[in-house]
Amino acid sequence: MIRDSEITWRIRNGDVGQFESLFRSSYVSLVRYAKTLIKDHDTAEEIVQDLFFRLWQDKEKLNIESSLNGYLFRSVHNRCLHYIEHNKVVERHAEEMSYRQSESPESPSDILSYKELQEKIARILERLPERCGKIFTMSRFEGLKYNEIAEKLSVSVKTVEANMGRALKEFRKELAQ
Repeated sequence: MIRDSEITWRIRNGDVGQFESLFRSSYVSLVRYAKTLIKDHDTAEEIVQDLFFRLWQDKEKLNIESSLNGYLFRSVHNRCLHYIEHNKVVERHAEEMSYRQSESPESPSDILSYKELQEKIARILERLPERCGKIFTMSRFEGLKYNEIAEKLSVSVKTVEANMGRALKEFRKELAQ
């Protein structure tokens, strides 16, 4: 039986067969574990698939000090907790928006102003470079932090900061008119 350090070394050096073997031997149990935490099979599969995608994508940086199995389960656990926390934020935001809407009925002029603002935002987003617009959307509309965006897009936090600065500059310029 191959030791975990040997498996890690092989994957780090691009051994596709070893990576596929690890995927096949771990996938079902990791999905089952994720499902116990988040109660949704499709999302559990997405979390595990994303873990393996990131593992392969960043294989050169792979440095596992503990057991490989422990590392995989801990990673799934952390990703599930992140997913749960993100959903809580989304739910709180939806509840707050629902409360605000029920609290103060909007006048037709308020609705018109809101629609005009939405259209202006959409036009500004269309003019931004694709990655810049995506970063802005992930930050402002999805509520992700810069380091989360950087991880998801496989860019540095500095790149996220620079793109956000550019987007905000465009929004300030356009919305000031």
